[in-house]
Amino acid sequence: MRSLLRVLIVLPLMFLPIATEALGKCTCRNRDGSRYEQGAIACLNVDGRKYLARCEMALNVPNWKKVQDGCPLAQSPAVQGIPAAL
Repeated sequence: MRSLLRVLIVLPLMFLPIATEALGKCTCRNRDGSRYEQGAIACLNVDGRKYLARCEMALNVPNWKKVQDGCPLAQSPAVQGIPAAL
């Protein structure tokens, strides 16, 4: 009886790491099919509007939560003083 009780207690604990690993791999998808892990921030383009959104979980469903309107543009430093090729 005790050995059966031990098995019933230990058996579910053996699968716990597998279950938690599977839960941690939920991702959000963008319209183009690209995947983002939880916590990732992406620029989304929905119905002609662009905004930043974070991949989050709500009620066990991955979804996008709006962070701010618009998407920041990457600005490259101005190119100065490039010598002409000789």
